[in-house]
Amino acid sequence: MTRRAAEIRLDALLRTACDVIVQRGLANTRTSDVAQAAGVSQALVFYHFATKERLLAQAFAYAVEQDLARLDAVTRSSAPPLTKLRRILRLYTPAGRPTSWSMWIDGWAESLRTPELEKVSRKLDLRWRQDLATVISDGVSEGVFECADPAGAAWRISAVMDGLAVQLAVHERVISRRQLAEWVRLVTARELGLDPAQLD
Repeated sequence: MTRRAAEIRLDALLRTACDVIVQRGLANTRTSDVAQAAGVSQALVFYHFATKERLLAQAFAYAVEQDLARLDAVTRSSAPPLTKLRRILRLYTPAGRPTSWSMWIDGWAESLRTPELEKVSRKLDLRWRQDLATVISDGVSEGVFECADPAGAAWRISAVMDGLAVQLAVHERVISRRQLAEWVRLVTARELGLDPAQLD
């Protein structure tokens, strides 16, 4: 097998592992489940990952990198801060990607017991907050936002999004996607001196 073929196969295995984890949960995912879903032998899974724990950690890291790539596409664009803010809010909330949120919730829970997962989930969480704080700071510099504490505002906005997203993902019909989006816009607008309609 060439190195390129091995990389492609590894990428496919990680994508498949993410799909299986979303369906079964981190704790209930077995290497045999991933092998069966990928149409490969369990020996090949162990060849790439050695242990189930490494497979789960690398699959979680792979999913994190996909989300961070989407975040990078927003933050590195030449769009003005308000446009970037709107895009980050849409990207972060589970309205567009509810399945990935089930994986993050599962990952947070497992991070209490698995240091490798905690390290990966921390990376994702901190990057979202840091990039959001940077966009807020840029908006303040350009006179678009009013905020004395961009880092604190980023944490408070993210905390509201996290809490609402967990309720939406875990408890069916407790809140609607529309309510989540409206409340996130309202909280963000209050933090940054905006009219919520500016975040539509």
